[in-house]
Amino acid sequence: MQAITASFANAGTGWELRFPSLFNGRRGYAFPCDAQGCVDMDHLSESARQNYLYARAMMGRETGWPSVSACSLRLA
Repeated sequence: MQAITASFANAGTGWELRFPSLFNGRRGYAFPCDAQGCVDMDHLSESARQNYLYARAMMGRETGWPSVSACSLRLA
């Protein structure tokens, strides 16, 4: 999965919304979210926001249905 990093107000929650790729050899998308899968688009970078909207628009064509997963946070 390609992790999209963003400055996110509640990133300490440790949840991400993952959109898997429907094609072998391609990367999926992952975005920080809350436990219910809500992504705070106002706190995504412009490129992350564009990727998020793309992943949502391509569900069933290029990406699978998203799932919420717990993740380990990597703090820089």
